[in-house]
Amino acid sequence: MTKPRTKKGLMIGVPLALVAALGGGFLVWDTFYKGNPGYPLKIVKQADELQERLLSFDSHITIPLEFGTAGNEADKDGPGQFDLVKAAKGRLSGAALTIFGWPEIWNGPNAPHRPTAGFVEAARNEQEARYRIISTMVRDFPNQVAIAYTPDDFRRLHGEGKFAVFISMLNAYPLGNDIDQLDKWTARGMRMFGFSYVGNNDWADSSRPLPFFNDTPDALNGLSETGKQAVQRLNDLGVIIDVSQMSSKALEQVSQLSRAPLVASHSAPRALVDIPRNLSDKEMQLIKASGGVVQIVGFGTYLRPLSQGSQDKLNALRSQFDLPPLHNLEMALMPGDAIITVWPEQRFGQYASGLYGIVEEEPKATLKDYGDAIDYAVKKIGIDHVGISSDFNDGGGLDGWKDVSEARNVTAELLQRGYSEGDIAKLWGGNFLRVWDTVQKAAKPMSTD
Repeated sequence: MTKPRTKKGLMIGVPLALVAALGGGFLVWDTFYKGNPGYPLKIVKQADELQERLLSFDSHITIPLEFGTAGNEADKDGPGQFDLVKAAKGRLSGAALTIFGWPEIWNGPNAPHRPTAGFVEAARNEQEARYRIISTMVRDFPNQVAIAYTPDDFRRLHGEGKFAVFISMLNAYPLGNDIDQLDKWTARGMRMFGFSYVGNNDWADSSRPLPFFNDTPDALNGLSETGKQAVQRLNDLGVIIDVSQMSSKALEQVSQLSRAPLVASHSAPRALVDIPRNLSDKEMQLIKASGGVVQIVGFGTYLRPLSQGSQDKLNALRSQFDLPPLHNLEMALMPGDAIITVWPEQRFGQYASGLYGIVEEEPKATLKDYGDAIDYAVKKIGIDHVGISSDFNDGGGLDGWKDVSEARNVTAELLQRGYSEGDIAKLWGGNFLRVWDTVQKAAKPMSTD
């Protein structure tokens, strides 16, 4: 019989109350890895022991609006990809939980095309709801989870065996043109801010402008004046600037304006899948040059090209709707398909339903695909500028890393590829913490006038 881990091992990075509640069954490494074949036992054991010791950080997890409700409790092993039980099983030390607002209230392809006061208010309400969810979790489970406001907080919480929440925000759309919202959210604990999501907004162009919103690529030619001012404000506040999902021009302008390192919180190399959502080699070099880090995302369609079977289905669908062929799903609702903005809603619904069916049938990407993306990034920009993210609860998830409980499988994959324990510690959180330290040191005290 395999020996259980030591009590000392259990106390590193694991909420103690959860250990008691869960029992010891999952604490035996060969039992835990049952159903996760593919790695030699020596690698599995080393990964398990390393995961007990290292500080591990996932830089992008979305909190669903139903999180914390009946059936989705934070302290129970629920249906979502993140909860405190799964984090304990995977020995994940902490994560960036994202306060997110969708760019529009979706009402079909003929919805209003630009921001209105009502839509901005609704998106702000969504941000507030997610902030309340995080605050409630921290209030209700103080022995298991807490917010990290500084890198030292994160390290301290790791040592105390508590899950560390790092609050990030994605998408400037809900902020309208009010740059002072950045001060408000920083005071509430936000420590990373991403300008863009799907669709352009008043601050920056997105890598994925949407025809539904009457978007065109590079409508702002990168950043607006508000966006440019926001770069300096975020530097002054000591908030990390997240460049994932920005257009290439916007990312380049941020790199020119920022005096602090940049982070791409959930991105993948464009060399692997050639879509605007992914980062070009030049963009990765700009992030490196800032002193920043590219957090490679475990999102299947960004890591591996569409299978031939799915590509054939996609183009058969598009032929039915008199649309030109494409090589990937990512572009199937982009500005090149502007014709769909004038379709009746029923026709659009039929097309979208076909697309979603293809997505569901596409074979899942694997940890091997993920490891290939990390290898590529490390080769291009160096081990000190690469990190790990999942995009759980918003499309992320791989065969072998379906939720946070399987975080140690990522460690096993890296060990199998020959990464040292020191380099794995950098990838899992060391690089991000270094950037966070640097960003905070570059901050300027805000005037009280």
